[in-house]
Amino acid sequence: MLSPTFARVLIFLYFVNTEVEDPMAYNRKPVSSAHAIDITSNPSKVSALDSAAISPSGTVVHGRFGELDIDPSSGIPLEYLALLYPAAQGAAALKAIANGAKHGTVLVYGAGNVAAMATVQLASADGLAVVGVVSGEQSGNDEFVDALKYMTNDPGTIVPEEFACLKANFREIVNSTIDGGAVGESFDADKFLADFQKNLLKYPEYFPNTALSPVADDYLFAGKEKDRKYHDENISTYLSQFQKGSPAFDEVVVKEAFTKEQYAIFKSKFGQQMTSVITGDGAATDFNPADIVKRMTESPEFITEYLKNQTHADGDFVQYEFSTLKNHIDNNVDMPKGGPLLGAVVSVTSDLAIAVEAVAKGKTLREKAEALQFLTESQKTAHAAASIVVAMARKAGKPIVVVGGKFFEKMLIYYNFSSRKSIAISNALDHELQQEN
Repeated sequence: MLSPTFARVLIFLYFVNTEVEDPMAYNRKPVSSAHAIDITSNPSKVSALDSAAISPSGTVVHGRFGELDIDPSSGIPLEYLALLYPAAQGAAALKAIANGAKHGTVLVYGAGNVAAMATVQLASADGLAVVGVVSGEQSGNDEFVDALKYMTNDPGTIVPEEFACLKANFREIVNSTIDGGAVGESFDADKFLADFQKNLLKYPEYFPNTALSPVADDYLFAGKEKDRKYHDENISTYLSQFQKGSPAFDEVVVKEAFTKEQYAIFKSKFGQQMTSVITGDGAATDFNPADIVKRMTESPEFITEYLKNQTHADGDFVQYEFSTLKNHIDNNVDMPKGGPLLGAVVSVTSDLAIAVEAVAKGKTLREKAEALQFLTESQKTAHAAASIVVAMARKAGKPIVVVGGKFFEKMLIYYNFSSRKSIAISNALDHELQQEN
């Protein structure tokens, strides 16, 4: 006969080991196929070509390339295999641009798209620097943009499409990636001082110390007429608390007495004033830079060793703050350089395709400009961002490869690429991949 305790244990084990199936629960079946979405069709639909499925025999079958020599148990998700064709386009594009180079910079537009993302990853794996532009569909997703940045090698980077539209800033990013920023090469302390002296001599002409910096006549009375007399009586007194203008300077004295060392001392006083304001020190009550310069020209100050030599514990000059005396902005830091521009990859997005098609129809510059005006903001942004990528590669005389579906030939005609590598990739890619698989 079983003891009561042992019987309770058996009952407990029975209920623990007995699976009670919830009739409302959804039992997910193993994934047997994955399909990409064909956004070039209207409406968008599931793609039969860009797909991967497990066959009854246990092999992986691709919609374009047939049976793949891949073990289904190798851990490669079917979702990745479905994107094999656009990824192969990105790989072929990089091969055409880099041509085996192990040092250089690649520009990529549409870096968040499959083909362009493959280019970014493979280029980084080959040791190349990538400056990528994420198109408008993903540029608002900060986490996605940051994830792409982690795929690139320093000094490469990824920027959103909106940043690339600021063409001067984008050129600066690209040039800094190529040459490491060229930090400190154009430093000229004498030029800094000459510019300051020139502005200093003109300053009293605009803001003489005989008048308040804010002039009472510039403040128009906008109240009721009965209050006008109070305004006129109080405005000058109110404005008198503000900083006055500048004393006059003698050009000869300024150029002789206000040296580079005095200029360095003068700039350091702004840091001291900032500290006083933050800490509430009484020294922050009166600070008129013009008066300070005047005193320094009449009685030059002694420069400290710190301003002359911002010495580190090891004895080296360290740029703790900007110095007008030493051309050591880079502090001998080895800035990584991406290397010469190799070319550009443009992944066609739906917005870019619509913009290109609309603008290409214009025969004259006016017609093209009018076509741009009737585009949506996202289409204008895509057009501007892709154009700067193309323009930089074209200026450098480097190849430009376009990847991305049925809009491929339209892009080639619109941008009038001199390189025919893109066409060769487009015509041969299917055949090449079919043979490899």
